[in-house]
Amino acid sequence: MTDLAAIKGAARKAAFARRKAAFERASGAGAGLLSELLAGYRGVALSGYLPIRTEIDPLPAMAEAAAHGPVGLPVIEGPDLPLRFSRWEPDMLLRANGFGTQVPEHDDFFEPEMLIVPLVAFDAAGGRLGYGGGFYDRTLEQLRAKRATLAIGFAFDAQEAENLPLEATDQPLDFLVTESRVLTFRD
Repeated sequence: MTDLAAIKGAARKAAFARRKAAFERASGAGAGLLSELLAGYRGVALSGYLPIRTEIDPLPAMAEAAAHGPVGLPVIEGPDLPLRFSRWEPDMLLRANGFGTQVPEHDDFFEPEMLIVPLVAFDAAGGRLGYGGGFYDRTLEQLRAKRATLAIGFAFDAQEAENLPLEATDQPLDFLVTESRVLTFRD
C-alpha cells in the first residue's frame, strides 16, 4: 500500500464516521437546497443517485427535476470503466446492478450535463474524496472533454474536511450542496 493510499484510507474512515453521525441526526429534509439549485437548471439532463447506507438522500430533488427534464441513475458496467446513465423516473421498476446499487429495469442511456455526485468527504475548495473506484472522476473527465458538465457534490455539512488527499486525476466539483448551504466553485 502506498503512502497516499494509506492517507486516503484514513481520511475515508474518519469521514465515514462523521457521515454516519450526521445521518443519524438528519431530519430527512436535506434536499431542499439541492432542489433550489436545480430549479435554476430546469430541463437540463441530470444524473442523480439512489442513496446507499448513510448517504444524504437526493431523491426528492431528483423527483422534482424529473418533472422538467431527463434524470438518470449511474450504471456501473465494470471496474475501471466510466459510468453510463440510464433514464430514471420516480417509482419506476429497478434491478440490481451487481455492484451494490440498483438501476432502471430497462436501460435508456443518455449523457447528462449535470451530475449529482455522492461523496465521502469534501473540502472548501471543491475537492471531493469518493469511494476509491474512480468512477466519477473517469466519467466527468470523459463528459467534460465533450461539453461543459457540472458536478454537484451532495453531502452533509459534517463531511467537510481539511487537507483532503487529492490527486491530479480527481475531478473538481462545481457546486457543493449540504443540508444548510450551497458552495460555488465555478468562475
